[in-house]
Amino acid sequence: MGHSKNSFLKRVVVAGATLTGLLIFAGAPTLRADDDCQRRVAKADHNLHEAIEHHGYQSEEAAKWRHILHEERERCWTSNHRWWDEDEHRWRTDHDWDDHDHDHDYHH
Repeated sequence: MGHSKNSFLKRVVVAGATLTGLLIFAGAPTLRADDDCQRRVAKADHNLHEAIEHHGYQSEEAAKWRHILHEERERCWTSNHRWWDEDEHRWRTDHDWDDHDHDHDYHH
C-alpha cells in the first residue's frame, strides 16, 4: 500500500511540474510580444517628437513618424488587444488612441 501512495505522489509532483513549465512557457511569448510592442511604440513616439522638433510639425519627416506610430499602435492592438501609451507610460486596453495626440504639444 505504501508503494502505491509513493507512486501516486510522484505522478502528482511530475504533473504539477509539467503544468508549471507549460504555464511559464505559454506566458513567455506574450511577454516578449508586449516588450516588442512597447519598444516599437516608444521608438516611433520618440522619433515623431524628434522629427517635429527638428523639421516642424507639418514636415514630411513628422508625417512619416506619425504614420509609423499609428501603425505600431494598430499592430499592438491587433495582437494584444492593448497598446502602449508612451506619454503616460502605461498599457491601454481601449482602442482609443488619438492620431492627433501630439498636436497640443506643438501648436501655440
